[in-house]
Amino acid sequence: MDLLEKTQTTQIDLTPAAADAVQDLLAKRELGDMALRVFVSGGGCSGFQYGMALEDNIRETDFVTEQHGVKLVVDEISINYLAGAKVDYVDEVMGSGFKIENPNAVSTCGCGSSFKTSDDQAAANTAGGCSC
Repeated sequence: MDLLEKTQTTQIDLTPAAADAVQDLLAKRELGDMALRVFVSGGGCSGFQYGMALEDNIRETDFVTEQHGVKLVVDEISINYLAGAKVDYVDEVMGSGFKIENPNAVSTCGCGSSFKTSDDQAAANTAGGCSC
């Protein structure tokens, strides 16, 4: 399976609101044609945590899509945890920011920045509660 086929079969959706927020950020910081990298790393209250970064270093093994004028990049390990996820931007009374709705998460931290999958056998870090 080539990279284009992998990209098309393992989709992450970027909402129009999230794309607008990324484009505004790129314009304000004068960052030009950078991509939004979404990734998963170990840690957080529930075992894994989400991360995002603006960057122009796209590797050959990355999954790349362009949605609503924004290039979205996910590495080959993170895609396993994010397949089918939706990246949104919310602007609410209690605050604004990016939000990831992940169908692979069976439990999440109170603030939604970390999660646990059904394959994750590690116990959630409950000592001291959520550090969000």
